[in-house]
Amino acid sequence: MEQKVPTVKEALESWLVSIEKQTASSTLRDYKSAVRFHLIPTFGSLPLDKLSAQAVRTWISGLKDITHKRINNILVPLRGTLGDAFHDGVIDRNPMDRIKNLPLETREPDPFTPEEVGLILQTAEGTFRNLIQFAFWTGLRTSELIALEWGDVDWKRGSVFVRRAIVRNVTKETKTKAGMREIKLLDPAREALDAQKEHSLLSGGRIFTNPITRKPWNDDTAIMRHWQSVFRKAGVRYRNPYQTRHTYASLLLSAGENPMWVASQMGHADWGMIRKRYGRRIPSVDPSVGEKANRVAQKIGPDGDNMVTEGNKGFSKIS
Repeated sequence: MEQKVPTVKEALESWLVSIEKQTASSTLRDYKSAVRFHLIPTFGSLPLDKLSAQAVRTWISGLKDITHKRINNILVPLRGTLGDAFHDGVIDRNPMDRIKNLPLETREPDPFTPEEVGLILQTAEGTFRNLIQFAFWTGLRTSELIALEWGDVDWKRGSVFVRRAIVRNVTKETKTKAGMREIKLLDPAREALDAQKEHSLLSGGRIFTNPITRKPWNDDTAIMRHWQSVFRKAGVRYRNPYQTRHTYASLLLSAGENPMWVASQMGHADWGMIRKRYGRRIPSVDPSVGEKANRVAQKIGPDGDNMVTEGNKGFSKIS
């Protein structure tokens, strides 16, 4: 008996069931959203073997006001569904093999200036001010900020350990192994924690709380409302909360901190991302850049024949 070819809708729904147990809840929610609001309305009634690469390309070209990253994510359930169907012999070709992911747009960091940081912190109040100040001086992602607990703070070492993140009220491990890290508490970050103590320290649980409900944050939705309110009052050009992370990196690099150390503080496995995103900013922000090299050059001396000998003496003195 010939096997009945399912519709795209039926195949997508079966695929979602098959991956449910091994997929993070936040990721599964995104897949279900893509299937329900994009893929089924567009292709759901088609028999699986009638879906063509051209139909998918035409649909993609008609999508407006949606990022390439989001489109690529929407295509994940379709790729998974058709890949499984092909390997199971339900279809004899996989049209998604001919559909490449769209190139991701590169967004330039748009950090806040020191003056803007001052205006924002002057405008914010209470526990929300503490959260923003801590964000500016630790570079944590919002999901990492709201997951921090008092037990993650090592007062003696002057550091905080990033161990988890909260996305849509679900606690999970950090995005990467490098994301699980120890961050040095710079003075403004420690001051933010000291100010926060009276609000949540006795509970022994999460550090930062919603100033209205006085309960821990569950996701970034409520944070965005407070964030936008601060900007309306401060009169600062609006940027999203992620720019606090870019600001942290820019401030540290501008101060001359080692890029490798900055990368470790931000949870990057190496400093490649730091070099790519912030490298061209570093020389222009510090008017004294190159002075250390000049001092070394002066100790080495201008004479070529004496360069090695004098240079060795110079380096021994410097070290």
